Amino acid sequence: MNEILIKDTTSFYQKTFNKPAEKVILSPGRINIIGEHIDYNDGYVLPAAIDKIICFAFEKNNTKTANIHAIDLGESFEIDVTAKPELTDTVWTNYLRGVLNQVQLKGHSIEGFNCVFSSNIPSGSGLSSSAALECGFLYGINELFNLDIKPIDIALMGQSAEHWVGINCGIMDQFSSVMGLENKVVKIDCKTLDYTYHEANFVDYSLVLFDSNVKHSLFTSEYNTRRIECGEGLDIIKANYPEIKSFRDCNESHVTSLKDKMTDNVYRRSLYVVKEISRVIQACESLDKGDILNLGKLMFETHDGLSKDYEVSCEELDYLVELAKEEENVIGSRLMGGGFGGCTITLVRKGSEDAVKAKFSKLYSDKFGIELKIHDVKVSNGTSLYKN
Repeated sequence: MNEILIKDTTSFYQKTFNKPAEKVILSPGRINIIGEHIDYNDGYVLPAAIDKIICFAFEKNNTKTANIHAIDLGESFEIDVTAKPELTDTVWTNYLRGVLNQVQLKGHSIEGFNCVFSSNIPSGSGLSSSAALECGFLYGINELFNLDIKPIDIALMGQSAEHWVGINCGIMDQFSSVMGLENKVVKIDCKTLDYTYHEANFVDYSLVLFDSNVKHSLFTSEYNTRRIECGEGLDIIKANYPEIKSFRDCNESHVTSLKDKMTDNVYRRSLYVVKEISRVIQACESLDKGDILNLGKLMFETHDGLSKDYEVSCEELDYLVELAKEEENVIGSRLMGGGFGGCTITLVRKGSEDAVKAKFSKLYSDKFGIELKIHDVKVSNGTSLYKN
């Protein structure tokens, strides 16, 4: 599938600019095995890059203007790369403007260029297409102008670009998009950015994403609200336990002992965060031992926490996880991404995938009248220069 995307993207570039592209960049989406809503709480996450990508084609054009074409949208825009970028009403362009803003803020000087891009990352499904967009675009600029930006700084600049757009995201999406390795998950310490790789060996199980095909409008406002609530909870904990600097220093008793000092929402958000940080550590141990059954159990526990305590699920996602719990060929499932729609990530026994997909599709359609989209994913490499 990716080879077709690469061919179509480079052919579009050739037709548009009457010459072949100088650089072709592949930038993947990501999954997160466990550790949701923990990256902005100084915890640990366990993501991996996947084999769904955005393909970019670049070339210098010896002007001060960048000409950028979004093939899938049939839209394009021009921007003076020497002028200060500003937000516009055309949202997709803002992520790229944010990257150019970062390039300027870091003191890099670039010239004009042509860029086209196309994607097979399903939009709105929680696979972090925005991080792939930011990081792939910046990676291409880095390659094109020999800026010598290190991979981890590409991730950090991508994150800052998204903050500039108005989404106060953590580092996980950009980090995993850039730093992913084939057949590895990466445990990221979101406080120090230390990271370790673990084998992504799911033994007798396949990773299947069941895409609810819904995206509720609560996401942006509720995401920022959760950050505020977690901040309030941590402030209360630190005020009562001065030795604690972040949620990662807590155990459950620190939170439960302060239940009367917190609002119900702040208490439940804080408790979820502490439990989820622990689950990530347990998940790494399970992968290292090849104990995939325990990994699946932890995934179910995470979904329960996201649904009941963190309250970022929705009826459609909860239903998909309930189907998974009742299915003997499934050992783990949870919502993945910010929530309020998007996908569940599910471990399905190899050989039973088609039957499980057909069963879930029918039951989901019968209940909601919505087509269930399904994506098979494999763990793949991070953002890279394509070499034909």
